[in-house]
Amino acid sequence: MYKLALLITYPIKHIASEAQSLAESAGYLILHTVTQKHLTRSKFGIGKGKADEVRELVKSLNIEFVIFDEILKPTQQYNLARLCEIDIIDREKLILEIFRLRSNTEESKIQIKLAELHYEAVRIKEKVRLAKRGEQPGFFGLGKYDADVHLLDIRRRISVLRKKLLKEEKRKLLQRTSRARSGFPTVSIIGYTSVGKTTLFNFLTGESKLVGIELFTTLSTSSRIVNINGNQVMFSDTVGFISKLPAYMIDAFKSTLQELIFSNIILLVLDISQSYEIIKKQLSSSFTVLIHLGVSNAKIIYVFNKIDLVNLEDAREKCQKLGILDESNRNFVMVSSKTGMNVRVLLESIRSKIFVNMMKVDNN
Repeated sequence: MYKLALLITYPIKHIASEAQSLAESAGYLILHTVTQKHLTRSKFGIGKGKADEVRELVKSLNIEFVIFDEILKPTQQYNLARLCEIDIIDREKLILEIFRLRSNTEESKIQIKLAELHYEAVRIKEKVRLAKRGEQPGFFGLGKYDADVHLLDIRRRISVLRKKLLKEEKRKLLQRTSRARSGFPTVSIIGYTSVGKTTLFNFLTGESKLVGIELFTTLSTSSRIVNINGNQVMFSDTVGFISKLPAYMIDAFKSTLQELIFSNIILLVLDISQSYEIIKKQLSSSFTVLIHLGVSNAKIIYVFNKIDLVNLEDAREKCQKLGILDESNRNFVMVSSKTGMNVRVLLESIRSKIFVNMMKVDNN
């Protein structure tokens, strides 16, 4: 059952399209879209005139929720909610809702709950301040809480969840140590959400993991061993990235994403069928996570997926503009994870890079 919503986003086609996909992935049906060039204005995130327009649309279309495609400050979220008299779902909260819907392991559920508590902790002081002023609209879920008691409870719950994740990190460390002793090099498949990472994983491993057009189909890591010319290699499919992903969300998924730090090779998958601007955003968002985790750029092989959907010359031009055209070092490969085109070339690139890296380690 879809929840009826109005979307506020930027007047840029690919940004608006992603925002709508995010909303639909969380179970919202967008009845109307309002766009504005700036979504970070002081009081409502949008201008007063545009906020009044949203309020009228909410009433006339019987809108249940407003989806705001930006990270709002608690005061902005409250001000717009008070004006429209319904819940305002900002980009952070929307991503958290999708994560919650997609979680299918105990670890991912703990990670998501931890991120939700961080989100709530930032807002609780503002909620309490407003409640003490007597501003308690029911749609905003306010109550006369004691700030210290409420925050103490959130911190206690965060502490409990962190301890659980620490146990999971130790368990994974033992798994990695065991793999290292067995001599299996590891390859992690990463990239922006919906670029075809899981389709590539399935093709390489013979698996049949769920693949869909919805965002964040994968939230937990899956690993399988693949034989490459007599060499056993462990492949892992990881959670997809998204733009404007707050640092605390990356930290919440640290036990999952740490696999990248210890991988021998990282396949950074990009959708070559998209425009240069979109690919550039996908690349930037992926690098934001990799830099936050401290992952070495030397491990990366750029995998331009969906080559079957584009002209090869156009694809090469996009790679040139991105500054990724390094055939001599075998740092990029164009493939189709759907048809299998150039997958053998990719496997040879992986084998060669692993062999070179192992030679370097041995020489040191």
